[in-house]
Formats: sequence, structure tokens, C-alpha cells
Amino acid sequence: MRTHRIATLLAGVTLLALTGCTSEPEADTSPTPVATTPSAAPTGTTPSDTAGLPPEPTGEKRVIYLATLNGIDPEIVNGKEDKAISRGRDQCAAMKDERDPGKRVAQVERRFIGPNHPGGFGPTKSALILATVQANICPTY
Repeated sequence: MRTHRIATLLAGVTLLALTGCTSEPEADTSPTPVATTPSAAPTGTTPSDTAGLPPEPTGEKRVIYLATLNGIDPEIVNGKEDKAISRGRDQCAAMKDERDPGKRVAQVERRFIGPNHPGGFGPTKSALILATVQANICPTY
């Protein structure tokens, strides 16, 4: 039964990832952050660019990301949507330097924790979280 649930979740994550793929890129309607001090970021970049963070998901991408995480385990988001998004963006930044899939899953397991999962959600759920992060926050990483 557990294997069936995991397969169903994995299929759902894959379907959601594919649903987000269109032939036209999404219009970015979020405002571009402006550096408040000259040393905050080089000209032409945003603070997120210099930290290696992708932009926050907005609109439908945000809803799908959070719903998918809640579908994997409600404790991942645990009512703290901004924290779940921040952890996803941080994971994207970490993945720029790490190409090994197993190490990426281990990163997720350390990064995404909850009150009843202080050591992470295990490798299976962490792999599902990783797929969700990649599909909805940083699909090109």
C-alpha cells in the first residue's frame, strides 16, 4: 500500500511538472527588486541574482508548488508558506554547484525539516520534494 501511495505521489509531481510546461514562457509580473545601497548588488543585477537565488514562484506556480508539497506531507509546509518557498529557493541555489542527484536529495533532506521530522522526511519524500522544487522554482537547474 505504501509503495502505491509513493508511486501515486510521484506520478502527481510529474504531472504537475509537465502541466507547468508551455510553449510560451510565463510573463513575470513580479516587481524587480531595487538595490537600496550601491554595494548591495552590481549594476543590472538584483540581490537574488548575486546570491544565486531564482525568483519566488508567483500565481499558479506558487499554488502548485505549495499544494504539491502539502500532498507529499502536510508537515513540509506546516502553514508556513513563505518558509517553504524560501527553502525551495535556497535548494535551487545549492543545486547550481551540485549535479549529483543523490547529493541533491541529501541536501533536501537536511533543508526541509518539520516539527516531527527534525532529521528530514527521508529519501523518498525528499526526492519528491526535490522534483517539486525543480519543476516549480528552478526548472533549468
